[in-house]
Amino acid sequence: MRPTLRLTATAAALTLTAAGLIAVTGGTATATAASVCSQSYLPLPDATCQPGALNPAVTQATIHSRICVGGYSTSIRPPTSYTNALKVKQIAEYGYADNSTADYEEDHLINLSLGGDPRSPQNLWPEPRYQAGGSTAGDKDTVEFKLYKAVCAGTIQLAPAQQAIATDWTTALAAVGIG
Repeated sequence: MRPTLRLTATAAALTLTAAGLIAVTGGTATATAASVCSQSYLPLPDATCQPGALNPAVTQATIHSRICVGGYSTSIRPPTSYTNALKVKQIAEYGYADNSTADYEEDHLINLSLGGDPRSPQNLWPEPRYQAGGSTAGDKDTVEFKLYKAVCAGTIQLAPAQQAIATDWTTALAAVGIG
């Protein structure tokens, strides 16, 4: 593991240990939170745990000064110290047998480029990088980019794109009429 990643993972583990969310025994971190989110919705998150959350600064009227500007997502993306700690906690909440954080992307259900809230745990979830049925986190990224381009081009409105991605990213393009 690279030193930067090791430091980030260590900081995340210390944060969660202090909060009582993981226990460290013999150098191994284990989650202590009970499984409260269901894996049965994969490749989607459990909507009771992650229904999505919006950034109130992003509206149809502000898209060209916010999301449709180069560097927007990078400028509001939360630090990995925050997302890594949340990922460990949420992996436990989902009861994933594989608790290797490298196997998950702490993903925004409503992506930042569509006005998703950058830090809300209701909008962030530990998306398995590779899932049963062949879906990948990269597949969702492709859908997000197509929706983003359509919103910025004026082909679709922001709210329907946000609703479609929050409801089911696997059908989002069809839901808004993008082929």
